[in-house]
Amino acid sequence: MSTPTPPRTDVDADLGGIAASEQPKAKRVKKRLTSRGATAAAIVIAILWTIPTFGLAISSFRPEREVKTTGWWTIFENWGWTFDNYNTILFESGASSASLGSYFINSFVITIPSTVFALVLALMAAYAFAWIPFKGASWLFVMVFALQIVPLQMALIPLLRIFNYDWIDISGTFAAVWVAHTIFGLPLAIFLLHNFISEIPRDVMEAAKVDGSSHTQTFTRIVLPLSVPAIASLAIFQFLWVWNDLLVALVFSGGTVKTAPLTQRLAEFAGDRGSDWQLLTAAAFVSIIVPLIVFFSLQRYFVRGLLAGSTKG
Repeated sequence: MSTPTPPRTDVDADLGGIAASEQPKAKRVKKRLTSRGATAAAIVIAILWTIPTFGLAISSFRPEREVKTTGWWTIFENWGWTFDNYNTILFESGASSASLGSYFINSFVITIPSTVFALVLALMAAYAFAWIPFKGASWLFVMVFALQIVPLQMALIPLLRIFNYDWIDISGTFAAVWVAHTIFGLPLAIFLLHNFISEIPRDVMEAAKVDGSSHTQTFTRIVLPLSVPAIASLAIFQFLWVWNDLLVALVFSGGTVKTAPLTQRLAEFAGDRGSDWQLLTAAAFVSIIVPLIVFFSLQRYFVRGLLAGSTKG
């Protein structure tokens, strides 16, 4: 005996029509992105993007004569392999400048605190905007978001004048560079972290409140552990931006050997030793080796963190 099928209602028909229209579209997009043509195009783009870096690395290990007379792609025909280029730029000091190794250390001293300060302040601000109701929160968040479109060049001179006040007087020190990078990195960091933190289930936050947790306890015990992908993503983003920066460091570091980053020395090096291609390639590869290590070791956090909070469900 067969069971009678219930009549199909108008609501079921509408829902079925919506599902039927959305599901094929999602499948089509996924199929296009994972097709052989898309995969082949991605591989070609990756190869073309990697070739200059590969050539830079090979040239940095070649002797001066080979670099100036033959291309890096002829490495097997004109074999040459030496570490003299790196020894020269990293450990030999000139009459008016220190070795590149000193600037390399300065870049770490600048980048790590600038990343930590920006993340800590952005996390606290994002949590406040997402879960602490206060008057004017929406307008203040809009103002923070709008700061992303303000060119940082507009703030260089005013900040420099403030840092030169007698009661502050931090211009030309690491502290000035830390403060500047932190200020310039906060708008984007607050916006992205807010998108992630605001998507934490409200039931979890209300349960913590019922249990008597303060905002500090909720922030440290719930928000921080759940926000690890976003935190890691922003940490990588801020680290790479500060490490590769030249303008901010050039303005606020004072240009001295004690505080100047690696990027500033590379700019000077290109002018002083513009004809020494073997040294320039070695110096350039030294500057990108840290970003390459950071990116390739933690690249999975970029997609997970930057896309977090962009969709619901």
